[in-house]
Amino acid sequence: MILRVTATEPPYLRLLQQLKTCFPGPVSEPVMDGYFVHTVSRFLDRLDDLKSAAPLLGQRRQDHYQESLKEIFPEGTATVEQVIGLLAEFCQGMPIWAHPNAQVNVIPPTTIPSITAFIAAAIYNPNIIWDEYSARFAEAEIQTVSMVSDLIGYDSQQSGGVFTFSGTGTNFYGCKLGIEKALGGRAMAEGVREDVQIIASAASHYSKLNVSGWLGVGMKNLVAIPTTGKNDMSLSHLEDHLRRTFDAGKKVGVIIATMGTTDAFGLDDLGAIVRLRDQLAREYNLAQPPHIHADAVIGWVWSVFRDYDFAANPLGFRARTLKAVQHSLERLGDLGQADSLGIDFHKTGYAPYLSSLFMVKDRRDLTLLSRQPAEMPYLYQFGSYHPGIYTLECSRPGSGALAAFANIRLLGKQGYRVLIGHAVEMAEMLRERLEAHSFIQVVNDHNFGSVTLFRVYPPGVEAQAAYRREVKDPACREELEAHNFYNRRIFQLIHDRAMRGEGVLLSWTDAYRRAQYGGKEAPAIAALKSYILSPWTDLAAVDMVARQVVEVRNQMESER
Repeated sequence: MILRVTATEPPYLRLLQQLKTCFPGPVSEPVMDGYFVHTVSRFLDRLDDLKSAAPLLGQRRQDHYQESLKEIFPEGTATVEQVIGLLAEFCQGMPIWAHPNAQVNVIPPTTIPSITAFIAAAIYNPNIIWDEYSARFAEAEIQTVSMVSDLIGYDSQQSGGVFTFSGTGTNFYGCKLGIEKALGGRAMAEGVREDVQIIASAASHYSKLNVSGWLGVGMKNLVAIPTTGKNDMSLSHLEDHLRRTFDAGKKVGVIIATMGTTDAFGLDDLGAIVRLRDQLAREYNLAQPPHIHADAVIGWVWSVFRDYDFAANPLGFRARTLKAVQHSLERLGDLGQADSLGIDFHKTGYAPYLSSLFMVKDRRDLTLLSRQPAEMPYLYQFGSYHPGIYTLECSRPGSGALAAFANIRLLGKQGYRVLIGHAVEMAEMLRERLEAHSFIQVVNDHNFGSVTLFRVYPPGVEAQAAYRREVKDPACREELEAHNFYNRRIFQLIHDRAMRGEGVLLSWTDAYRRAQYGGKEAPAIAALKSYILSPWTDLAAVDMVARQVVEVRNQMESER
């Protein structure tokens, strides 16, 4: 590479010339362009060298966090090659989500176009608060909102949406709209000056705690409605609470319907919640009915099956898979009834973190969040797309929007049907293998996503009967806690195997739900978790899960 410097230039200009080689060139220049491509390629080669039979890059190492606290800001510069090598080292121990033996959580592998979208955004650094700062990245956001509206049943001429920082961000936006509606649009200017409730199921994502606290509603005004055995919000409990609240003259800002819980893939009955809301609004003559936000960050993608021909079944899924998808679609086909909803393309959309989309059925709702352009005097002199007037963020990267756009264009309904259908098919086959053992109980057997939660029991214990007792019988509290410990040990042994490249990397939940006794002190029910999203997960990986559970259980018994 050629550095154009002269002996008479001051030292900083010489250093500046060197630093320019650390950036992609702003104009076409073959040497620098080639250097950039070579550098990225070399980095990928280093990562490839870290791959092995284990579902992670290289080796996990012991935590060195205390040593990390001793790091000081460097004085001098380093070379690109030195830093690239350092970055590769920091990838050591990272799980490979595409690996067939990585079944950890709702984290997908990422497609090549969605990765490329992030590269494009990283190079050119668009800020989609304004089309002047983001050019066609803004158009990608608008087109993606339109395509998703078509998918879920919104009218794209009336709907709206923005990409935001996470699924928590989508819940934040949805709840903020509900609060503004409940308080007559005054909260943005005057603050939250009276109590207003946020209602969600007890199994909904813990981000509800962040949202209620950070929005100033207060966690005391967050109401957790009990769930049924199917991990969905109990409609009878919801109705009872709403009636008592309205009878007392209190306000409800938003009801969050969870369309795919993180642990069990529980699905709230969104259609029934909307009908209940509308009925009570008429009955109580509510000036402002509660806003209904669908937390569909996981379940949204099942909408690709809304117009699938289940009778003809052109993709050839097994009957058990078809039944599972249809069962989920009975509720996920209702997303268009929500006033707003959240979508994570970085979950079941196969895009990198972060790529979260907040949608509203009526884009006029966003005016409740607007500020005056005069309050932002250095923006919006040009262009016609100014979402920064109503977004929480004053800086919004274009990466998530372009990645989502890329995957929708790449996969379409058909590609997403294949990916999700395969994940569900593998999960159903895993359930078949686990259910064949009398000492294993699948505990989310009424939830039909690609996640399987199960508990393992020691010899002499019949799993199904024991699990029923643990859920319902207070006399079994000690037994429940002992079996939690037993399952934790099984999980640890399986995890150790996976770290050696000898098994499947599973996940664990300390409390997928709680027992039906004990009130607020109800004991937690723990479970092992297999979450399948990788297109490389096959029958061999599924068989390995069931086999290693049996082997580890036998190992534990032999060590007693």
